Amino acid sequence: MQHKEDSWIPHFAGDRCLVLEFGKTIDRHLVDQVVAMNARISAALLEDKLDGVLECVPTFRSLAVIYDPLRSHPQSLIEELRQLDADEVQHTANNTSRFTIPVHYGDESGPDLAEVATLTGLAEQHVIDLHEQTEFSVYMLGFLPGFAFLGDTPKALHLPRRTEPRVRVPAGSVAIAMQLTGVYPWDSPGGWHILGKCPIPLFDAQHDQPVLFKAGDTVKFKSISLEEFNDITEQKTRGHFDRNTLVSETECGS
Repeated sequence: MQHKEDSWIPHFAGDRCLVLEFGKTIDRHLVDQVVAMNARISAALLEDKLDGVLECVPTFRSLAVIYDPLRSHPQSLIEELRQLDADEVQHTANNTSRFTIPVHYGDESGPDLAEVATLTGLAEQHVIDLHEQTEFSVYMLGFLPGFAFLGDTPKALHLPRRTEPRVRVPAGSVAIAMQLTGVYPWDSPGGWHILGKCPIPLFDAQHDQPVLFKAGDTVKFKSISLEEFNDITEQKTRGHFDRNTLVSETECGS
């Protein structure tokens, strides 16, 4: 059986965490490898073919495998993971989803839209069109509960972080920096350029699935009017809000 010995490098982070490093850059190809390996491990666990693994945490370029050292020997675990990464199981399906979420661009919702247009040399509507027409990939989750780093922002919109970060970025803000897009799930400090605002909470502790996205999912934004945005906000205020009815989701395998 052929092993992909060069697909990742193992590193130990303490006595119960093995980090599989796939590379050193933020790159779609590396993210796809991380997501695929995470899917292989999940499938193996469901089929009782892998013992001792407790949890996996995907990042831009690595996968942290949390394991029970009393049930799995470190070197044996590495060999088992190499077996999973063999050619015969290379095409393991990923249980990913495609989402379409609403966003109101510009005005008070997107205070940096005009500046982004100026910096990129594009009209404001062109900035909106480029962002709305892009299918983003969830590279990883981090920074805040529910914050998804979405990759593949159009190159025409690549900008460095703001030179003066904001002390408070409102929850729901849709912002860009370099090749990434993100939606702030909570009020927090932040230095990205805010294009708009999403009325859908990406983290809901009362929901069966508190975090909406997972690594490997794809996301598209749908532009809505201020009236539509206010209507959704009013639904939340009155307690009539249902996240599932306001987010378009389809299952997909890859």
